[in-house]
Parts: sequence; C-alpha cells; structure tokens
Amino acid sequence: MTSASPDAGAPKLDTTVPHSARVWNYWLGGKDNYAVDREVGDSVLQVFPAIAENARACRAFIGRTVSYLAVEAGIRQFLDIGTGLPTADNTHEVAQRLAPESRIVYVDNDPLVLVHARALLSSGPEGATDFIDADLRDTATIRREAARTLDFGKPIALMLMGILGHVESDDEAQGIVKSLLDLLPSGSYLAFYDGTDTSEKIVEGARISSEGGHTYHLRSPERISRFFDGLELVDPGVVSVSHWRPGADGEPTHQDSYGGVARKP
Repeated sequence: MTSASPDAGAPKLDTTVPHSARVWNYWLGGKDNYAVDREVGDSVLQVFPAIAENARACRAFIGRTVSYLAVEAGIRQFLDIGTGLPTADNTHEVAQRLAPESRIVYVDNDPLVLVHARALLSSGPEGATDFIDADLRDTATIRREAARTLDFGKPIALMLMGILGHVESDDEAQGIVKSLLDLLPSGSYLAFYDGTDTSEKIVEGARISSEGGHTYHLRSPERISRFFDGLELVDPGVVSVSHWRPGADGEPTHQDSYGGVARKP
C-alpha cells in the first residue's frame, strides 16, 4: 500500500536558493540538484573535502539504525522527518526488506523532495508508506496526517537524521524533539544524528555554506547527547556515525557527525 497526502498549499520550487536535500544529493553523487546547490556544495568541498565521505557515512548510519530497530527492537513503524531526496536504501526499503509489514511515514517540506518521494517511495504489498508535506515544527499536522498510516498507540521510531542543524537554538531544537516524542507511546525510539564542530575543516565548511545561503548549525557531541536526555540510550551511545555498530569491514574512519539511538521509557 502506498498513499499520498494532499499537497494543497505546498511551497513552490525555488531554484535560486540552495536547499539542504539537494545539496546533500549533490554530495552523494545524485542528479536531483540545481546550479545554486552545486555552487554551495563545491564551495564546502574546497575547504572540507571529506563532506562527501561524511554524507555517505551518514546514509550508512541510517541503514544500520533502521536494521537495528526492525530486527533487534522489533519496531514496525517509522516516522522519518527531514527525508531528503530518495536514494539507495531509504528507510522503508531497509525496514521492509527485514520486516515486510513495516509502515513508514516520511515528512519533508521541499517540493522537489515531494515530487520524487511520491514517485519513488513505494511500499511492498504487506506494509505501507506515506509522505507528508510539513515542517518538523508542525507537530499537529504531522500527528494528524501520519495517523492515517501509523498507529500512535504502538511504538514508533522517530528518525531525525541531519535535520536539527537547521535550527540554531538548542532550546528550540530540544523543544521540537520533546514535542515529537510526546506524540509517541512508551517503547518508541529516537534515532538521530547531526553535524558536529569536531574539526576545523567542518567548522569552516559550515561557515562557507552559510555564506552561500545554506545555513547549518554545528553542535558539540555533548550538546547532541542532550537530545537523548530522559531516554534509554542503546550501546554504544552517542558516537561518530561511522562508529555506531559498524560492520566488519575494518576500522571505520572517524566522521564529524555524531548520533545514536534511544528508547522512550
């Protein structure tokens, strides 16, 4: 089953302003981006060439967290906010490969993401996917629309992957996470990562990106850890994304993005 939320009032595509989803698509080697996105992406690559590797490591982190949630935690419902443009091994693909009955709702507010998501994020017959056009701050819309696909009486995995760096204030960002978690029952999970200020190069890359119109606020690992306050962190806790339950392909390379997974008591 695949459903599509109404897009009345959806924002129009603006190709004169860079957008996070499209810039990341460029770093990942995709083609769903515009000159303004590539200009910002290239400017960041000049001062922080590891950003492309970092982007790939973050995508791999998403896959490993979804695998953990589906297999070890037994989660069958996923609320993925800040979806970005579809690429290989999206949340629903990983989840439904492991548990075909999984139900996934994606949330984003970029019109290009909206078009691609509705065309490509199709579900297997045993599960369901849906896409909501909404801002992560609009919890009322997210709750109302997601309830058409997800059962809010059962555990849900809240996925916030690389999105809270667009919120400058820690208080506001933590308030957003709390308001979203308040929608979910006990036994739900938060899976989260964001960029950290752990190297001079990424700090310079974020500065260049902001000057180019693509603002991203880095946080220290300690500040990122606070988003999990009151939750039960899954081992190994909050770490560089490449070190969160890595595979057996040698020692992972440290990345300047940190994240973790935690259970709501």
